Amino acid sequence: MNSKWLQSPMARRLFLTRLGAGAGAVGMTLAHSPVAEAQAPAESPWRPARHAQDDWYDKIPGVHRFVFDTSTPDGMGLALQFAGNFYTANQDAYGLKESDLAVVIVARHRATEFAYQDSIWAKYGKQLSEHSEYTDPKTKLPPTINIYAATEGSDQAGKMAALIKKGVQFAVCGMSTRRISDRIAKANGLETDSVVKEITANLVGNSRMVPAGILALNRAQERGYSFVHAI
Repeated sequence: MNSKWLQSPMARRLFLTRLGAGAGAVGMTLAHSPVAEAQAPAESPWRPARHAQDDWYDKIPGVHRFVFDTSTPDGMGLALQFAGNFYTANQDAYGLKESDLAVVIVARHRATEFAYQDSIWAKYGKQLSEHSEYTDPKTKLPPTINIYAATEGSDQAGKMAALIKKGVQFAVCGMSTRRISDRIAKANGLETDSVVKEITANLVGNSRMVPAGILALNRAQERGYSFVHAI
């Protein structure tokens, strides 16, 4: 190659251009090297936010956690059955005690009123029946008792009481309760807030009113509870 051309300005520009391109390639290689990637800060894993009003989930003793979702009258019956099976199987197959299991049943939508005591059903059975779309299978009339809390006279007799004794907790939907209370208030010339207060004071054992049943399901799962929907 002509030595004069190598010393020309064009040759020098070509050399510098190629040198710059080579340096860029080296930089790209280093940026994507395993060493460089290992040194990049790792993203923190996602964790749910914690709220003090949900701490009750962690206060239930148990090394295994289960939450049952109920949204219909039949769903409540199935949840009681499945929860009973959960206790029995853990005792028979694993030798676990009742205190080893943390179980929550969420009563929401058309199952909400089945977490109310008989006193509420006796006063407002017609409105509760309308909301739940449930009538006594024998009389075809609105029930005057909570058939799932009954101690006798039905196929469900004693099941709820037995589970409450084992430690099952009920999360009762506050949104549905307000809708039910509004229906009761309009039918009986009462104030909705007073009916909500009355119902809240007359829930079945081991129950608490929660802002919404669907919210309770979310929080329970974020606290490590397995989930099943009883249809």
